Parts: sequence; structure tokens; C-alpha cells
Amino acid sequence: MAFTAPPAAPVGSQYCVCKVELSVCGQNLLDRDVTSKSDPFCVLFMEVSGKWVELDRTETAVNNLNPAFAKKFIIDYHFEEVQKLKFALFDQDKSSTQLYEHDFLGEFSCTLGTIVSSKKITRTLLLGNGKPAGKGMITIAAQELSDNRVITLSMAGRKLDKKDLFGKSDPFLEFHKPGDDGKWMLVHRTEVIKYTLDPVWKPFTVPLVSLCDGDMEKLIKVVCYDYDSDGGHDFIGELQTSVARLCEAQDASPLELECINPKKQKKKKNYKNSGIIIVKSCKITRDFSFLDYILGGCQLMFTVGIDFTASNGNPQEPSSLHYINPLGTNEYLSAIWAVGQIIQDYDSDKMFPALGFGAQLPPDWKVSHEFAINFNPRNPFCSGVEGIVQAYSACLPHIRFYGPTNFSPIINHVARFAAQATQQETASQYFILLIITDGVISDMDETRHAVVQASKLPMSIIIVGVGNADFAAMEFLDGDSRVLHSYTGEEAVRDIVQFVPFRNFRNVPKETLAKAVLAELPQQVVQYFKHQNLPPINSEPA
Repeated sequence: MAFTAPPAAPVGSQYCVCKVELSVCGQNLLDRDVTSKSDPFCVLFMEVSGKWVELDRTETAVNNLNPAFAKKFIIDYHFEEVQKLKFALFDQDKSSTQLYEHDFLGEFSCTLGTIVSSKKITRTLLLGNGKPAGKGMITIAAQELSDNRVITLSMAGRKLDKKDLFGKSDPFLEFHKPGDDGKWMLVHRTEVIKYTLDPVWKPFTVPLVSLCDGDMEKLIKVVCYDYDSDGGHDFIGELQTSVARLCEAQDASPLELECINPKKQKKKKNYKNSGIIIVKSCKITRDFSFLDYILGGCQLMFTVGIDFTASNGNPQEPSSLHYINPLGTNEYLSAIWAVGQIIQDYDSDKMFPALGFGAQLPPDWKVSHEFAINFNPRNPFCSGVEGIVQAYSACLPHIRFYGPTNFSPIINHVARFAAQATQQETASQYFILLIITDGVISDMDETRHAVVQASKLPMSIIIVGVGNADFAAMEFLDGDSRVLHSYTGEEAVRDIVQFVPFRNFRNVPKETLAKAVLAELPQQVVQYFKHQNLPPINSEPA
């Protein structure tokens, strides 16, 4: 038995541990049956490569225009993708599987992000021509399908049997649960404590689902061994218990359980035990996920910062990074679309401030490093991603590209709002700043300082580098390889910057950019709220 820790799950695999369960109800459905009411069922489709693919369908509700379907839809949730869903209702007429043979009662399409960010939505059902299907409505409610409870155990032993001829034992514990095949299955192994019959093991935490399948009454087995370097560990004793029993242990009054060696018990008349296993403390808590925070009502507040410095080139010329090509796009717009279309699902009012920097503004042509691109400083908000795109295109002819490339004013601008949000002391808002730039930062010291200060706040910064400049300084801000320091020597509390060069994504599907840019975000949100000890707004205690 090797005693190395299992490898950590590869980065990326933690992003979709989430399965979402969708419950569907219909209200006031169209009545397609002449003699009785409709017999509706609901079919769920997902868009895959531009085509609708059926995922699943509910049971049929007989004679019911207001069905609540018992069968739930279960979907893997990926924050960094746009997951388009369509719910279509039909009146069951024949026992055929061909959908066109059933009467159509209406449909509704949206993204999975829209549903989870509202937790529950009620919408009008539409017919194929886009008109309402009578008074028909659909209600969809989302729930995360994972037991997020974790158990933390603090274990010790007393007067364990001595197994080594020349010294004491080297004890460790193993925890097992019954597997589906009826055999015991190893769940956790503690470290080895050398040369002692009274070990105290380090506290450890495992998911409750791992330890007992989430069933507090289920029997689990704790086995104590004496470690042997050749792998032939000597059995000291074992006991069976349940998590419910372990929970009786409190810090002040530990739970003591006898460790029994059945062979010795049979042989010796006066055998008492092979030592005592002590549960010093047992706590069950919730390990909240990104989806828990979103379903709890946390809003993602999105701001865009756009680089209008002279190095981008004259926007009227095709060589410029701000030149809008005949297809109506450029790298700036592509980056805004890629990130914005995902994040906008998580902001209920979809009003996004869009700021520019590095340009001279009319009428007095002063340089500004944080101006509203809609030229309305009191209300820099644009309606949806489309609003940002329109404001961007409209402002280009009216400003003069200049310099330098200062990031810190815009970072500090968003940080002021994030700092205000912390006064609520709830997990209600998290700010995301997308900065799109063509090059080298002029105010590196101030920017580093701004990022280190922002790392204490509910905010993350995404930087997309456009064009072909040298982006070494950006890589430096993205603390994936080492912790970022301010010029004062202060360290960033957490890594909040994600940098990607757009050039790596020029010839791949546009979804790929969003995945790369947003992959770390769910983790950053959870990390911040956990660090602040803030549970999701409406979460039940463990």
C-alpha cells in the first residue's frame, strides 16, 4: 500500500461537478382535444452545433391543462458555455414517438444560465410563428443536484495493541463504507503516527457523500492497522458505527469507541478490546459551489474597459485594431461578445457600464483614462451586450486616440463599487471587469497596486490582449505561476487576473475564447465568499 496522497483532480474537472435538475409545470395550456382536455408532455432540446437535439421528455399528464410534471430533467451545467435550451409541449395523441404526430401546445427557449440565475422563471409559451400559444405559460425551476455537505473528523487512539516486537505500534486508520457489491469500500486513510499506542491524527475533511453516501444512519467501518514499510500492515482492530453516532462527539465530550480484534475476542475469555478509538470532534458543514451562490441570488456585475490609445492605429484604416470590417466586427468586438454573452445571463437588469481609456475627448481634447463610451458620465450603462457594441461603434469617430496605456484608473473605478457592495456583508454581488487592450501597460506599478487592493474585494479582472504586441507584462499580472506583489511589497490575497492573447483564438470557434477566459471565474467567486465566510444568501444550514 503506497501512502501517497491521491493526485488532485486536474484543473478543469472541477468546473462541471454540477448537475442541475429542472422541474417543469405548465399553466393554461391550449386545449387540443375535442371531447376532453389535452394530455400534455414536455420535451427538452439542447442546441448542439446549431441544431436542436432532444435530451429527454417528461411523462404525459392525462386530461390536464395545468400539469406539474413528476419527471425532472437533469443537465450538466457549464458556466463558461452558452447552453441553449428549448422546452416544447405536445398533446399526446397516439402512442407514437414521432413528435410531428402529436399536437403542438407551444414552446419556450432560453439559456440554462438564465434559469439558474433566477432559480425559477415563468414565461409565455410561443407557437411556431412566434405568437403566444393562447394563455399558455411554462414555469421552470432549477436545483443543484449535489450534496454539498462535508464532514470534518478529528480522531485519536488510546492503549492500542502493541504489534512491534521491539517498539510500539505505528498506527493509522482506514474508513470504509458498504459498496454496491456488498463489499467494504475504502473511503479515507489517515496518516501514520510513529511509535505510539496513543496516537492523535490530524483532522481531515471528506465529502459526506464519499463517507456514507449522504446517509447518516448507514453503517461505516473504521479499521486500525500498524504500519509496516513492506506493506504487510498488521491488523489492530476495527469497529462499526454511523455518521449519526460520530456526530455525538463534541469538543468538550469526545466519543470513545472500542477497537475490537474478532480473532482475539474468540480466543481469549477475558478479552476486553484492542484499544479505544476516540472521536475528538465531528462537524458537518456545507462546501458551497459557484452554482449554490448563483442559485442563492448572487448577481455578476459586468464592466468593460476599452483601450483607445494611438498604438491601435487610425480606426478608419483596415490595419487598425479598431477598424470595423465589412462583417461589422473586429477583435475588440469579438472579445466583448464572447465574454458578455455568457455573463449577461447572470445580471438581472443587464445594464453594463462601458468605459474607455487612453483617448482625448471633445470638446477640450483632454486625455481621459476612464470615460463613458456613451459620453454620459452620470449614466455610463449600456443595455445588454448589444448596447455596448452600439456605444463602441458610435464613439469611434468622436474621439482622438492618444495615450498612455493606464489601467489603474479603470481598475480602481470598479473597485470602488465592489468595496461598496462589501458593506452589505452578503454574497449578493460579484464584479467582473473585462479590459481589452493592444499592448504594454504604462502605469505598471499603479496597476499592480490596484490589483493587489482589488484582490480583497468581490471582483475579478479579465484582460484580453488584441493585436500582436508583446504581452509579457500581462502574464505577470495573471498570478497563475507566482503571487503578485504591489510596489509596497504587499501580496495579492488571491489571484484575480486572467489574461489571454486573442491571437491564440483567431482560427477557432468563438466559444473557445469564452471558455478560456471564464474558466477560472467560478472558482474565484467561491474563493472570495468562502474567505469572507459568506454563505449563499438563502442557504439551509448543514
